[in-house]
Amino acid sequence: QVQLVESGGGLVQPGGSLRLSCAASGRIFSSDVMGWYRQAPGKQREWVATITSGGSTNYADSVKGRFTISRDNAKNTVYLQMNSLKPEDTANYACYVIHIGARYWGQGTQVTVSS
Repeated sequence: QVQLVESGGGLVQPGGSLRLSCAASGRIFSSDVMGWYRQAPGKQREWVATITSGGSTNYADSVKGRFTISRDNAKNTVYLQMNSLKPEDTANYACYVIHIGARYWGQGTQVTVSS
């Protein structure tokens, strides 16, 4: 069984930064794909970023150039560095891992961008 726990969310002013972390427990492989989604109230879930085992990354156009995804395979942890935050980035951010064909989700961490 794979469990994911996110941390690092909070309230930040526009233009500020936050770093989210997602620690995975259980048997996952360094070859597993990991990433982040977000969901704002009243909106559909939106894919944010993905990182492969080799470090290849992909980003949604809405965050490209502002967010950076990274991973530490030794710690089974994926990170999301968020810079130049905007009010429209306000959402619950959840990480995921694709392990042996199954997708596992964390509970999410709330990010609120407001002055």
